[in-house]
Amino acid sequence: MLDIPLSALEVAMVQTGTRAVETLRDTAAFAQGVERLGYHRIWYAEHHHSPAIGAFPPVVLTAHAAASTSAIRLGSGGVLAPNHAPITVAEQFGTLAALHEDRIDLGIGRGPGTFDEATARALRRGAAPATDAQYRDDVTAILSLLVDEVALGPLPEPWLLASSPAGAALAAALGLPVAVAHHIRPDNTRAVLECYRERFAPSRWCERPRVLLCVEAVCAETEEEAVWWAGPMNVIKAGLLKGLSESPFPTPEQAAAHPFTAEERQALAGFRAQQAVGTPETVVNRLAHLAGETGADELMLTTPVYDLRDRLRSYELIRKYSGTAATVP
Repeated sequence: MLDIPLSALEVAMVQTGTRAVETLRDTAAFAQGVERLGYHRIWYAEHHHSPAIGAFPPVVLTAHAAASTSAIRLGSGGVLAPNHAPITVAEQFGTLAALHEDRIDLGIGRGPGTFDEATARALRRGAAPATDAQYRDDVTAILSLLVDEVALGPLPEPWLLASSPAGAALAAALGLPVAVAHHIRPDNTRAVLECYRERFAPSRWCERPRVLLCVEAVCAETEEEAVWWAGPMNVIKAGLLKGLSESPFPTPEQAAAHPFTAEERQALAGFRAQQAVGTPETVVNRLAHLAGETGADELMLTTPVYDLRDRLRSYELIRKYSGTAATVP
């Protein structure tokens, strides 16, 4: 049984054969669906120059979802600090928090959000990638501006994203809750958590270490169906292993016909073993094991499934088998 909050990460996948406007319509429907199911929060990730993932600013998606829902928490997971002026981030999320009291999160991350070097340079206006010191200065400036200059009323809840001990150390030093990217770098999870908990210093934002663990979860009635739904993301992952992201999110049929190499199949199997894919019993047991093993206070599920109905069905099954849930109409 899972007795901690469950949340959702939305990456706004652009499916083969669809347009960006259709993806945006799906994000609103997805937010309404997971709210009905009783999920705690939805976060939106920042990506650029990816045919598979829409380049939709998290602040815009957060505002759009907040206008079409009533209670679920919403925010960035994350807005990438090196790509933005700190005052802009503070003003945008401070405004959202004032408009939607006690519902807005500000998850902050470091990466460029793209594999394309020209896009990364454009985001940085030609500057080199941020150093550790520059990133820390950016995060510190955002937090200070939220308190000292924006101060529109209720503040967004700040989080720091971490996939390495360096990110965990910064979250600990600033006394921020940490969102651990287990869905990206599961091999780093243990080291991230140990670093964060050992070094945590209480702050105005957080009195004790607080951990959100993000996990890839694909749940269906049968193992075969779950593997079928998970197939398209395997194609994207195989490209990412080569540093590529050059195609739209494929259909399950296209994924089934994809010619994976033996090395790719081995890497994908290893990754899947550390996530949660399968029947409701398998997935819920796996999530409960991860929660217990890591001591996470909350699990955030990312479900990269091609069809919106299937994606919502996955979230519904997990809620149904882990506690009381509503039904997606």
